[in-house]
Amino acid sequence: MTRTGRPRSQQADEAILEATRQALVDLGWGGLTMSDVAARAGVAKTTLYRRWANKNELVVDAVAALFDELRLPDRGSLRADIEGVVLQFGRLLERPETKTALMAVVAESTGDEALRCRIREAIVDRQKHLVIAGRRHAQDRGELPPDDGADPTAEIDLIFDVIAGAVVHRVLVSGESVDGAWAAALAALILGGLAGTVA
Repeated sequence: MTRTGRPRSQQADEAILEATRQALVDLGWGGLTMSDVAARAGVAKTTLYRRWANKNELVVDAVAALFDELRLPDRGSLRADIEGVVLQFGRLLERPETKTALMAVVAESTGDEALRCRIREAIVDRQKHLVIAGRRHAQDRGELPPDDGADPTAEIDLIFDVIAGAVVHRVLVSGESVDGAWAAALAALILGGLAGTVA
């Protein structure tokens, strides 16, 4: 069905998502309201509800937009690719708006299966493209063997869980920074685990 009416404004969307992240930093999950976000973004509350049905959806998308900043260019080796994305991810998690928003939405999702599914789809599954790109770079360089028709999904999921889990624990649980030395140590550990397949 073709939608009628005015098209969505990317500028308004970005203003709303930024206002959501700032409201979380200032007010926390419990204090954040759709009315406050609309006021901060300078839009009508009806504009907000046309885009997001509720606070849960809005906050997840506000967090997801931050993770969409992550990139994985070909840095010349699998080790460099891993170190690069780990450093990017660490810097992203250390930003107050990311830290506050992610911790709030994950905490809220512990009793909300629909919210957990939305987090998985909008953030976790969407960022697995980084692992896919890294594997492809490594295969093109001859560092990893080709898939040869095998389904790589389980391996991709596991690699993502290991890297993302380690960085999230480092920054959000242990309260430590992700620097070059730590990123290099994690990359070495991961490559050691892949010793049987890395040329």
